[in-house]
Amino acid sequence: MTNFLKKHWLIIAILILAAFLRFYKLGSFPALNADEASNSYDAYSLIKTGMDQHGNVWPLTFQSFNDYKPGLYVYLDLPFIKLMGLTPLAARIPGALAGVLSVLVIYLLVIELLKNRKLAAISAFLLTISPWAIQFSRGGWEVTVSTLFLMLGVYLFLIFLRSRNIWHLIFSIRNLVFSMYMYHAPRLIVPVLGLTAILIYRKEIFVKQNTKKIITAIVFGIIIMLPLVHDLLSPGALSREAGLGLFSDSGPINRVNEQRGEYSNPSNKIGMLLHNKIVNYSLDFAENYGSHFAGEFLFMTGDAVQRNKIPDMGEMYLFDIIFLAVGVVTLAKTFKDHKKSYLLIIAWLLVAVVPSALTFEAPSALRAQIMVIPLVIISSIGCYQIIKWISGQKVFFRTTFYVLLSALVVWNFTRYEHMYWGHMAKEYPYSSQYGVEELANYISQNGSNYQNIYVTNRYDQPYILFLFYLKYPPQEFQFHHVLTTKDEFGFSTVADFDKYHFGSIDFESMKNNYPNSLIIGTPEEIPQSANIVKRIYGTNGFEYFDVVQN
Repeated sequence: MTNFLKKHWLIIAILILAAFLRFYKLGSFPALNADEASNSYDAYSLIKTGMDQHGNVWPLTFQSFNDYKPGLYVYLDLPFIKLMGLTPLAARIPGALAGVLSVLVIYLLVIELLKNRKLAAISAFLLTISPWAIQFSRGGWEVTVSTLFLMLGVYLFLIFLRSRNIWHLIFSIRNLVFSMYMYHAPRLIVPVLGLTAILIYRKEIFVKQNTKKIITAIVFGIIIMLPLVHDLLSPGALSREAGLGLFSDSGPINRVNEQRGEYSNPSNKIGMLLHNKIVNYSLDFAENYGSHFAGEFLFMTGDAVQRNKIPDMGEMYLFDIIFLAVGVVTLAKTFKDHKKSYLLIIAWLLVAVVPSALTFEAPSALRAQIMVIPLVIISSIGCYQIIKWISGQKVFFRTTFYVLLSALVVWNFTRYEHMYWGHMAKEYPYSSQYGVEELANYISQNGSNYQNIYVTNRYDQPYILFLFYLKYPPQEFQFHHVLTTKDEFGFSTVADFDKYHFGSIDFESMKNNYPNSLIIGTPEEIPQSANIVKRIYGTNGFEYFDVVQN
């Protein structure tokens, strides 16, 4: 044991740091969001009834808000909900665990790819402190677990090339398929990256000794893929892809009509050749694709969606600009020495962006999160190369550089932590559902005195958060509610269940028509002259709800 600790003390220390950054106050910050609540309540409902919140029996894909989420995260969450109850901490443990394990797997992956333990340790450390990785590890996000499965799949594939052990190949395929059951993006990434890896390592794969192993693994892969294929062809899945896909955006078509209309003859053949759907959608895709590599997204402002980012920060640190630049140059200079490994890293990076680029909401840190792994590896190569160069310099210069480099990394990381804990919830007060837990606690204590409770729908999907925090019995909800028609963003909601009603609050028209009720609105919806019995504040100090006793 002592020898093991001495040999592996660095990666153990890095894993301890990774665990601390991901589990510290995990159950209380940030506030639980509607997607997390939906996944956990579905797990709770399965435990209690064997059906999800909408009455579907042990589904593969969960209907949720009519957006049909891949369901593996819900099943991973089952034991934690069972043991710990319906709590934010239980909802987030699978994601946080996956975040920590990803640090270990990238360490092992880089060792297998580049045969360098120091470089592997740098990769593990940079992933540990990565804003991109931490943001999605500290929540019930499917993408973090999906990324872990994909990494494991690639790692085990590389082990198979060396060991020729069929079980390594079978477990590689299993993990890659699991990543597809976990999140939408790998359903495109895995097949493309898999075919690319086969092309890169074709000489190692297609040897006589591997024939039976490959056939067995392919059959296994087909078998475990069958339920997924059936699910992908379901109306719900097709509806989701159609709603979020780039082609659901009518902008390029409108632009075609505008461009052709500028010709005296709209049927002009040159105009039709240059201005058409194929050209305009291709341009949109190219713009979306390139936006994920823009400095503004990576280093300055990050995702446009507040839930997915930190104020005044990109998805990576400013020091990564230097590391990535040196890493890219190093890849070019040493390409012949690590040709296949570098090709796999580059292919991973290029393919990881495609699913996000095929939507009309780009760049997306969430949908493109899988690209953080190759980016971290390239950044680590740059960092390692800089350290290697400096180690050959004079003592004074070497010491000065190490002090400056350490100060730069510590300053960036400290600033990130400060912005995360001190500013995020205040500058982005609507990025998560702050105040709802406090409201639910008040209703739990006082709601039994009222016949009806009317709650504003100003904030995202309030019904599911009430189900979660009130621990409402699933059997009383499943067949006693109706999902609304989809809104412009492709989501449905529940407007009523039991005595709870969710909608916009027009207090002046409601105050004389709903006796023996609680009316709960935002401070903007409730006049200060009303009989406000409770003001609900979130943990960030913002006032979110005013409760009126009617």
